[in-house]
Amino acid sequence: MAAGVLAYAGVRPESSAPPPDPDAVCAACHRQIYDSWKRTPMAHASGPAAEGFMAADFTHAASGVHYRTILDQGQVWLSWERPNAAPDRALKGKVLLRYYLGSGRRGRTWIFEREGYWYEIPINWYAKKQLWDMTPNFLDAREMPLTLPVDPGCLHCHASNVQASLPDARNHFQGLPFPRGGISCASCHGDPSRHLAEHGRGPILNPSSLDPVRRDSICLECHLEGEVAVVKRGQQLGAFRPGDDLFDEAVYFEDGRKAGPGGRATSQWESLLESACKRASGDRLTCTTCHDPHSSPAAEDRVAFYRGKCLACHAGLASGHHADNPDCTSCHMPREETQDIAHEQVTDHRIQIVSKPFVSPLSADELVPIGGLHPGARDEGVAWAQLALRGDRAAGERAMRLLLEAETADPAQASDAELHMELGFLEQVSGNRERAKAEYQQALHADPFNETAAGDLAVLDAQAGDFAAALPLWQSVFQHDPGASAAGIDLAIAQCRSGGAEAAAQTLRRVLLFSPDNDAARRLSLAIAAGAQPCAHP
Repeated sequence: MAAGVLAYAGVRPESSAPPPDPDAVCAACHRQIYDSWKRTPMAHASGPAAEGFMAADFTHAASGVHYRTILDQGQVWLSWERPNAAPDRALKGKVLLRYYLGSGRRGRTWIFEREGYWYEIPINWYAKKQLWDMTPNFLDAREMPLTLPVDPGCLHCHASNVQASLPDARNHFQGLPFPRGGISCASCHGDPSRHLAEHGRGPILNPSSLDPVRRDSICLECHLEGEVAVVKRGQQLGAFRPGDDLFDEAVYFEDGRKAGPGGRATSQWESLLESACKRASGDRLTCTTCHDPHSSPAAEDRVAFYRGKCLACHAGLASGHHADNPDCTSCHMPREETQDIAHEQVTDHRIQIVSKPFVSPLSADELVPIGGLHPGARDEGVAWAQLALRGDRAAGERAMRLLLEAETADPAQASDAELHMELGFLEQVSGNRERAKAEYQQALHADPFNETAAGDLAVLDAQAGDFAAALPLWQSVFQHDPGASAAGIDLAIAQCRSGGAEAAAQTLRRVLLFSPDNDAARRLSLAIAAGAQPCAHP
């Protein structure tokens, strides 16, 4: 693709009429609750792009890209342009946006589709600061990031009835990723079919009737992040249904080396577990003790509403205790800046006593599983490996020991792609290339679509001069995930080396279709076209 060419995302014709609102059926008997819920952030956590339209006109200084959102005949478009750029940096295009994500209370973004793959746009609206900026982790990007995959785990927290992604890529769906927006009644109350079929006399799930772990799991599916989260072998987080035990599917860890929110925007439950209130109240204190999922207090009522929640347990403080400031949270649950989401704050749920230094109950040098679980070597090892990916060398050493223990102790681990992929990475960074290759091969045997294992194995083969082995691996990664730009560039280089100049050029055109501001792909494409990058003869 030549620089500066106007690029459009593929648009499939879809019916403009949304499917019937399944929650409207509930409203027939629960009108007051329904009307109240419709005003909550959960009800507006996602939806058609036009319903969540917000006009953007934003220039990102680091990349020089000017972004705009446009509402045109009921459709929302994101346009981008790098004005006054040199020819080799020229950029102009637009994409049709399909859904918005985020109620707007904290922020909002949008997603789009290209050839069945779904991506998040590069810019976000940040409500607390009332500004547009790049999506988290790309605030200082020099290139426009247009291949940010939509993760089903995120979708589950913004929409109901999210469809399963295809096995080749987590952001690849057969059709639409979800039929309609918002968090519906069924997300907390389960399948209502029998209840409706029996005219309201059939069973329906009441979360408050469940045991504490299953009750809390309904909220924690979206409001528990953990410092790291490890999906258990053979499980999928997307399979969670109200009434399940979330901890049967995954293990969530706090990092005992940190205290409190740790700079994360979604850390309320972990912080609450450290609070004196939760430790004294036990299972009686839960999310819905203070938060009603069916309604949200108006801004002018918020201080009195939450003060009432505090006084339900601390009635003796109703008078005389800082009578000049009725906002309990301003002292005991202050808002702190987050590190993982720009321009955002988090309410500190440790509920501290200002006059006393907070002492965390966590161990000082361990990953602590949330929920009192006792994870085995596999799950704890994967957790430490995730920290090692962030550059924590000590975590890598722990991960290696635990994962090797798990690998040798249980023959069933041979089919565990996650374990072998993590071991492959740890062996690779330790310089043990042959052992790394063996682990990656086992990971691919268990999951042929594991693109991390395939991509890293291809790099090891290429470093050893075996491009014949590397090329099909990169082909597989890029075929099944065209947003994997690095694999696409590596594939083009390998194709060029093997004499496939036209194949290399075609691969680079596809890289630039999905990632039009990829400078490395653009330069290589121009070099091959100009003969400055000679390719071998076939």
